[in-house]
Amino acid sequence: MLKNRIVSTGLSFLGTPYDFNAKPNQTETFDCSSFTQYVFKVNGIRLPRNSRQQFQMGTFIPLDQIELGDLLFFTTKKRKQKHGIDRIGHVAIYIGDGKMLHTYPKGKKVKVSTFTDYWKKAFIGAKRVL
Repeated sequence: MLKNRIVSTGLSFLGTPYDFNAKPNQTETFDCSSFTQYVFKVNGIRLPRNSRQQFQMGTFIPLDQIELGDLLFFTTKKRKQKHGIDRIGHVAIYIGDGKMLHTYPKGKKVKVSTFTDYWKKAFIGAKRVL
């Protein structure tokens, strides 16, 4: 099943270092959107390079209906005062059981995080691209 392959591919990069504006199509470092772009690409799904562009893909999914492999989009401290898609500054892959797979500066590597209240407050929306 494609959803399982997406998650499995993403998990294979646990611990890969975070690097803002990481080059696409390589696996030595990732930022959040180069990570999702790469994981989906090797599984046959093409995504644009940054999180705001990725947010324009797929179908909106209500939070209570998210499934394995859905993309979760968030605002950041630097972007929360902006409007529309300019508010988006982070993307993660939902992996089930209230957990998400992503990379970001605070963690400095690809990691699994729980979708806590901290993340729920920054949540913009979920998209299904599969």
